[in-house]
Amino acid sequence: MPEPRIVPVDGEKALQEWRHVHNVIVPPAALSLDEVRERAGRYRLRNAYVGDFLVGCSTVRPPQGEDAVATVIARVLPGHRGSGYGTALYADGLAHARALGARAVETCVLAVNEDGLRFARARGFVETDRYVLDGATEEWVDLRLELPEAPGTTIPSILREPGVC
Repeated sequence: MPEPRIVPVDGEKALQEWRHVHNVIVPPAALSLDEVRERAGRYRLRNAYVGDFLVGCSTVRPPQGEDAVATVIARVLPGHRGSGYGTALYADGLAHARALGARAVETCVLAVNEDGLRFARARGFVETDRYVLDGATEEWVDLRLELPEAPGTTIPSILREPGVC
């Protein structure tokens, strides 16, 4: 499979495409276009394409707190999973989080998204919490990955291997 082209979300069309992927993958947390615009001002949003076809998107929230924990979320449309696109999105997001000084990364997956949970666990993410938001019925899973402490450390090779997403 060809490598995806991962590009910043820039402009209305790109915002709409990012929103489409997000809302397909996490329908209980569907976002309006205004909510996506607001997120684009706070987080790094990227879209992934193979040729002209949208295959996924990602979000990187900068490191926070004393532990310098960033959030990296990669989403791949169901018809494009298993082609390494999730791995490419994660590697891109993790590299960015690391460049921002992250010492750990977290991600969040709907519990029913078995592909997403398998993908995260295969890369060393460990479950830290399961919960249902107030007034909702969907279960969410938070996962965390501790990054190596040494300066200049590269992303572990397991994160570059083709995966489920």
